[in-house]
Amino acid sequence: MPAVTENSAFTRRLLPWFRRHGRHDLPWQQDRTPYRVWIAEIMLQQTQVGTVIPYYRRFMERFPGVDLLAKASLDEVLHLWSGLGYYARARNLHRAAGIVMRDFGGCLPEDMDSLTALPGIGRSTAGAILALASGQRHPILDGNVKRVLCRYHAVPGWPGTPAVDRQLWALADRHTPGKNVARYTQAIMDLGATICTRREPRCSRCPVAEGCKARRLSRQHVFPAPRPKKALPVRKAVFAILENSRGEILLEQRPPAGLWGGLWSFPECPPGDDLLGWIVRRFDCSVAAVRFKPPMRHAFSHFHLEIMPAHVHVIADGRAVADPAGCCWYKPEERPALGMAAPVQKILRELAHPAG
Repeated sequence: MPAVTENSAFTRRLLPWFRRHGRHDLPWQQDRTPYRVWIAEIMLQQTQVGTVIPYYRRFMERFPGVDLLAKASLDEVLHLWSGLGYYARARNLHRAAGIVMRDFGGCLPEDMDSLTALPGIGRSTAGAILALASGQRHPILDGNVKRVLCRYHAVPGWPGTPAVDRQLWALADRHTPGKNVARYTQAIMDLGATICTRREPRCSRCPVAEGCKARRLSRQHVFPAPRPKKALPVRKAVFAILENSRGEILLEQRPPAGLWGGLWSFPECPPGDDLLGWIVRRFDCSVAAVRFKPPMRHAFSHFHLEIMPAHVHVIADGRAVADPAGCCWYKPEERPALGMAAPVQKILRELAHPAG
């Protein structure tokens, strides 16, 4: 492991900048505990601070401690997460809370091995939790830090490759000081989030600009190298939006694993099947009217989902559905605590408040 460079130029310049210009009023920085930092770090994975803050506040208001999170139903956790995306984070958070209560007496473990053994916590997230909440010296390597280090050292190649990843971890470790670790960790994250941004980096205000190789070469926008482009496949899905005479919508809970795992969605007609025939067979109801809504596209990291919503009025009530397992009739205005993906929420809002 590289030696700790306590007085590196990078660290010497970064910490004074953080004292004057860093972010010191984020919600998880108040009454800082391992639990509060953990929740924040999970929410901040692949999500910007401005988006996370309102979700974090609502989440902490409902689950101020790990005991309440562990006791809650997954439905309620997913409901509070709805719209934040990457729902595996919420499922893993809920599972990990149960493990913390069962195996660690309700206290988040304070060693790297135990922490990274919990669902959803990798090396960087664990390092951030231990550094920010306990002052332990651990390097971190989230997206912001990768961008800072790639530019400062002009590291070629896409950070997602194993070789570049190893190089960045070594650099992250080299710059992490032995003291003031919590401040340094927040400082380098803030630098990437507010100064060394993906587009239009504010180099004139950067405290480490003097030593930045990318700036010296006038190639800030070249580093880090982007992910190699490839055409994303398009998957198609027909959502059957069944509405009964009481204005209730039929929702179905998706399997725990896979796309939108554990969330509530509209029943999805199998590819190639006749929609109306499938509805009659599966739900033992009569179709009164059907109207296809405009298609909508939802982007995932590895594919695009093209959704064709079919609004179907059926002559049925809750008792007439032939396959009720995992289904429920839902009234949008009552808003029960169900976790739903953003496209499902959008369609329900449009049904409740039709345009024109």
